Amino acid sequence: MSLFNPYVLLGIVLAVLGSFGAGYYSGEQNEYERQQIEIARLNQQARETEQRMGEVAQTYAQTLRKANNVAKAKETQLRTDIASGERKLFIPVKTSCPVPSAGNAASAAGDSRETRTELDRSVAEALIAITADGDQAIRKLNACIDQYETLRKMK
Repeated sequence: MSLFNPYVLLGIVLAVLGSFGAGYYSGEQNEYERQQIEIARLNQQARETEQRMGEVAQTYAQTLRKANNVAKAKETQLRTDIASGERKLFIPVKTSCPVPSAGNAASAAGDSRETRTELDRSVAEALIAITADGDQAIRKLNACIDQYETLRKMK
């Protein structure tokens, strides 16, 4: 038998190709398993991050709810005080009418003085409602900004 026997050469070539094929398949399988382990690790990490983010969102939602409840109680008290007449809202107005003041019984007809006048209860209620809506929007915006910053730093 000679080394150049075609069957021997064919056997050697098939053995080399078989070794290459088995090695390639084994390496591919090992890489697939490594990737699956890495995917599982990253998925677990993402779940943990998502859970922490959910906890942060829940905390900010509770904080906002508490702040809104405190503000609502103050608003209700203010509305009650205005309705009962215990508290009154005034605004400054300018008048050209002479307003007597201490030490100056007569004032010049052209003087313009600043005085205060009481707001009607319905106007006071409307102003309170507008202010309450604006304050609530600001609280929501601030909570949103704080939550965003916390979550941004968490990543």
